[in-house]
Amino acid sequence: MSGPAGLAWLCALPWLLGATAPATPATAADFDRVYVGTVNINREEIYSFRYSSKPGQADAVRVYVKSDSEDLQYPVLFVVRQQKGVLSWQVPLIFRGLYQRTYNYQEVSRTLCPSEPTPETGPSEQSIFVDVASMAPFDIAYELRVTRLKSFQLTTDKAFNFTASPSQPQYFLYKFPPEVDSVIIKVVSETVYPCSVVSVQDIVCPVYDLDHNVEFNGVYQSMTKQAAITVQKKDFLGEQFFVVFVIKPEDYACGGSVPASITGKGNHTWNLQRTKSLQVTIVPSIKESDYVKAMLFSLLSFLSFYLVSLIVAFVHYVRIQRKASTERYSPDDGSGTVASSHPITTGTPEGSSYGAIDESSSSGGRQLSSPERGPPHGSDTDSSVEEESDFDTMPEIESDKNVIRTKMFLYLSDLSRKDRRIVSKKYKIYFWNIITIAVFYALPVIQLVITYQTVVNVTGNQDICYYNFLCAHPLGVLSAFNNVLSNVGHVLLGFLFVLIVLRRDILHRHWLEATDTCTLEYGIPKHFGLFYAMGIALMTEGVLSACYHVCPNYSNFQFDTSFMYMIAGLCMLKLYQTRHPDINASAYSAYASFAVVICLAVLGVVFGKNDVWFWVIFSFIHVVASLALSTQIYYMGRFKMDFGIFRRVAMVLYTDCIQQCSRPMYMDRMVLLIAGNLVNWSFAVFGLVYRPRDFASYMLGIFICNLLLYLAFYIIMKLRSSEKLLPIPLFCIVATAVVWAAALYFFFQNLSSWEETPAESREKNRPCILLSFFDDHDVWHFLSAAALFFSFLVLLTLDDDLDSVRRDKIPVF
Repeated sequence: MSGPAGLAWLCALPWLLGATAPATPATAADFDRVYVGTVNINREEIYSFRYSSKPGQADAVRVYVKSDSEDLQYPVLFVVRQQKGVLSWQVPLIFRGLYQRTYNYQEVSRTLCPSEPTPETGPSEQSIFVDVASMAPFDIAYELRVTRLKSFQLTTDKAFNFTASPSQPQYFLYKFPPEVDSVIIKVVSETVYPCSVVSVQDIVCPVYDLDHNVEFNGVYQSMTKQAAITVQKKDFLGEQFFVVFVIKPEDYACGGSVPASITGKGNHTWNLQRTKSLQVTIVPSIKESDYVKAMLFSLLSFLSFYLVSLIVAFVHYVRIQRKASTERYSPDDGSGTVASSHPITTGTPEGSSYGAIDESSSSGGRQLSSPERGPPHGSDTDSSVEEESDFDTMPEIESDKNVIRTKMFLYLSDLSRKDRRIVSKKYKIYFWNIITIAVFYALPVIQLVITYQTVVNVTGNQDICYYNFLCAHPLGVLSAFNNVLSNVGHVLLGFLFVLIVLRRDILHRHWLEATDTCTLEYGIPKHFGLFYAMGIALMTEGVLSACYHVCPNYSNFQFDTSFMYMIAGLCMLKLYQTRHPDINASAYSAYASFAVVICLAVLGVVFGKNDVWFWVIFSFIHVVASLALSTQIYYMGRFKMDFGIFRRVAMVLYTDCIQQCSRPMYMDRMVLLIAGNLVNWSFAVFGLVYRPRDFASYMLGIFICNLLLYLAFYIIMKLRSSEKLLPIPLFCIVATAVVWAAALYFFFQNLSSWEETPAESREKNRPCILLSFFDDHDVWHFLSAAALFFSFLVLLTLDDDLDSVRRDKIPVF
């Protein structure tokens, strides 16, 4: 290197190495005084500042510099040398945004890393040297001011107000009081933009307080109007930390657009007015005793359901014993049993007040009128090796099923003609299949969310997960333990429901052994495979919801809803199977349908945000599926779904609607199906017009509305048929309605939203409302678990009043 460039490099070498230029001795300077000067390639200025520090007192110094030069080729360079470090920057200070856009600031203000003397050394004298230089061949004017900060250390429970900008970041020190183990840093602003970042960093110099390096250390969040970070004392050896506030040069990270600006030469934007006023408050978080109270509350709340169930079972047992002392047995003793897996004849005895329902497939079985009883209790009829060919299937039932199903008024005896052994065995497939599905679905989910949580803990990026940060209580590696704990209700109540079903199953088996053959023609056929599957689905929903809340975000939201689809579908299948045991869907076709639904949900999450073509296809599939299912329900499975369906539909429309418009043969069914299709078409139109971003919740709403519509129809038709609602199912119906109403209220209290940016989501954050530990969404978890449990009990007990009614007197609707 030769010539003027080489000479300039040699002149600047001592300065670059941190040495004081011999030709420019340091000038003693005072704090809070503005120094004006000029620099060029041959001239640099060095200022010396001295101050004393006392033990236990952290003194911070802030340096403000300004230069009017807009020449990016020759910036003014500032180097601050301290006892333990060097800090440097240039003016104009350059920030980069999207598409190589640059933002340049001519005013820069930085806080120097504070040095705190130890008690052993006593008061000490601190020195600061500020070097000002430039490689410009001409004079460049600058201004310099150095100030000692009076309010550098934040105080617990005391709000502190300040301002910051991209070129003038701020950070402050906080020390944990002796009695505080955890704190919440709450930051608020009255304005949404400019976008900012809040970071918590250990006491290490240099402090990363610029846009391009703030993510290099500690924990950080983007922010619009609100941010909150929970910090634990055990994570900091010195029991103190820095809270850093950085203003972003652009707002795209917070959901905003590139700001309108004054553009200079090239692609440079000069001196944007992006100043933001902030208020920070550090408050103590909850103590360990609050964690214990919250866990005890969660467990005891749901264990109380177990206690009530034991009391009800004991009272029921006493009733049975009293009846047994007066009469040997009564088929209508309200004993609450449920589906026996014993292969008795088709007419399963219903002597229990725990009336369950029967599900069957399309294979034939022995007729109800068959006088033979099945094998005794303990036989191998429930063995997995048993096939349909082991029984006399009486194929003549297949030949006359169309005649039976075209009767004007159908009764349960018309649709419960299959052998109970075959039907019971088929419904057990629901139970075993859902266990297999739950295991294979949950294991990858657990592995994935562990990875998510690990990434959050390692990188410190709290924008990955959409928590309610104002009520996110960490425990161990979990960032929001309260959101995970609140799902314990689904697991406990799901297991309790399985136990209730098991008890009814056992009582039903015993009743089958004790009763005579003629009583097998009474009541709803009881098979418990679907009930067991519903209990397992509720438990799995609790596990998957807990996994989702380990790190809730856009990528894993479907984990929280997948088994809700299955729960709603199983409930609808159970309602339909109650009065249509011979024509209900098999487990394989049902779970295959659920798989298609979950695939659609995943596609909706990926493509449903902006792609109109997806909504057109989905709405078309939704309408066609509704019509196909309605046709199958109306014609009791007698309408074939093949390539000739269009011709048959045209013939039916011509003969029934054009040639001779007559009253529908099955009026009640028609009313239900018309209402159901109107609801589903409305959902299809709504999705096509508004294209909701939360596709998973949209799909779940379709399932829930269809289930509620069908349940309401079933109860209305039951009352129209002069059937009764016993006290237990009536109580469960009322409890279900009340608890669901309360649960939905808390569900719609949106505390976060992965449909928006992390900073926008935090605007919805709210403090805890229960025990200073649980937020609104946690209360939704508690109440929804109870509501689902009561909903299951409604299905389990709804038809207990029919246990003493002959099946040829029970209407089908």
